Amino acid sequence: MKKYIMAIDSGTTSNRCIIFNKKGEVVSASQKEFTQFFPQPGWVEQDADEIWSTQIGVCVEAINKANIKPEEIASIGITNQRETTVIWDKKTGRPIYNAIVWQCRRTSNYCDYLKNEGYTDIIKSKTGLLLDAYFSATKIKWILENVQGAREKAENGELLFGTIDTWLIYKLTGGKVHATDYTNASRTMLYNIKELKWDEDILNLLDIPKEMLPEVKDSSGYFGKSKSKFFGDEIDITGVAGDQQSALFGQLCLEQGDAKNTYGTGAFLLMNTGDKPIKSKKGLLSTIAWGIDGKITYALEGSIFVAGSSIQWLRDELRIIDSAEDSEYMATKVKDTHDCYVIPAFTGLGAPYWDQYARGTIVGISRGVNKYHIIRATLESIALLSCDVLQVMEEESNKKLRKLKVDGGASANNFLMQFQSDITNTEVIRPKLLETTAKGAAFLAGLSSKFWTLEEIKNLEKNSTIFIPNMNDDERSKKLNRWHRAVEYSKDWAKED
Repeated sequence: MKKYIMAIDSGTTSNRCIIFNKKGEVVSASQKEFTQFFPQPGWVEQDADEIWSTQIGVCVEAINKANIKPEEIASIGITNQRETTVIWDKKTGRPIYNAIVWQCRRTSNYCDYLKNEGYTDIIKSKTGLLLDAYFSATKIKWILENVQGAREKAENGELLFGTIDTWLIYKLTGGKVHATDYTNASRTMLYNIKELKWDEDILNLLDIPKEMLPEVKDSSGYFGKSKSKFFGDEIDITGVAGDQQSALFGQLCLEQGDAKNTYGTGAFLLMNTGDKPIKSKKGLLSTIAWGIDGKITYALEGSIFVAGSSIQWLRDELRIIDSAEDSEYMATKVKDTHDCYVIPAFTGLGAPYWDQYARGTIVGISRGVNKYHIIRATLESIALLSCDVLQVMEEESNKKLRKLKVDGGASANNFLMQFQSDITNTEVIRPKLLETTAKGAAFLAGLSSKFWTLEEIKNLEKNSTIFIPNMNDDERSKKLNRWHRAVEYSKDWAKED
């Protein structure tokens, strides 16, 4: 009797394993952080072998905690930090260089060169993405050109590339399967999201051998079996999706126009756009939401670089709160921000501004402003940045948002969620279980392994908290106008004269 689904959630700073039962409840969970390396300013790396060993460790721990037998697990779903790039030797299975993380900016100059050469529109029309160091493509090129012997080995068919999902599948199956899913492929800046294939023109432009790339499969489908030596029995891998798309599915944003916002370190807003990609003219990304039964669903995505990390800034750098939870209480000690605005552009502004030279700014400080106003303004900034992205999404999709589903650590903050509802004039719905990324991977795996039907999945989540807008139109309009004026002051700050 199959009783459980195992969700592997391989994040940017830690690996988790969550085991769900038939009711969609968490039976057990285990988590462990892994090392981040910063060899130069703007460079971010991880040890792919450490990611693997940490991940397998938390999986075994979660199974043992729950005291369940491996044969009771119906299947495994995998969700992962996206864009992070691993290249390994086909014969030895060993990485030839550290994993280059999505946050790494080492290829920014090369991206600027490609922009100057006129490739921006070509790449956007094919991949739905902006030409940026964020994505996998230029990271692959960097490794091939900077690791001794890598170029020659790649051209001889001796190297394999994968995002973290591909790396974990390869390791779990004992090197038998080299595959990814549509969502992760769509984040490499090498995948043509309309023609659903690795794009020969971009591969030629970047001089990346096609033989390195994994097979692309449905997000809900069969990927192979884990070797019995890991868990005591072979377990089918039947669901894979990048973390933000997985959260979209976990939130059951299954209809065109449904949207979710994940408030993590940054915030990631995705809207289901149905069976056609929408070409954004205002700084959003078109991406694949998932592929099921050969049918592709697309999404619009807006990335906000700083969300929860601005609350950490209040705690760790300004030291005006002792814990992230304190921010909610302190924000309510004042009735407004005293016309003070915080723009948390610590690493530039993401969508829809895309200003890499913007920097953090506090605008409107007067003698009456105190720490409570600054805390409140910081929380409000997360919702205001999200509102900017949502307004662009509504314009470009021609869909008025009916409701916004939310998840991620900062969504536990009731003040922030109420203000998000107020400023967007939209119902905000927060599920009881905030682990929607892992839940999405579990749902995708459970659908494919027939553990659940889609109707059963839809009926699993009933206990949500709903925030209703409670701000008049004049106040909302004034607030947004002041915010947009404040944002202008943060732009271009780091640009040299």
